Amino acid sequence: MILIDFEKPHLTPTHDFYANLVYSAHGSDVVTVIVDGEILMENRKVKTLNESTVIKRTRKTALDLVER
Repeated sequence: MILIDFEKPHLTPTHDFYANLVYSAHGSDVVTVIVDGEILMENRKVKTLNESTVIKRTRKTALDLVER
């Protein structure tokens, strides 16, 4: 389940909820993610991993791929 912040300018007005969700919402509008009852992200903060570690590993991996 995802919770979306519909108080953003690009999602206003909400005449058609589904159209706004499909055509106007972005991934950055997601506030909370819950999977199998476990909160994975709350208030835009990931709770299940260390984001800075993932970013560092991603940068290193990307450099390794470019150098190949």
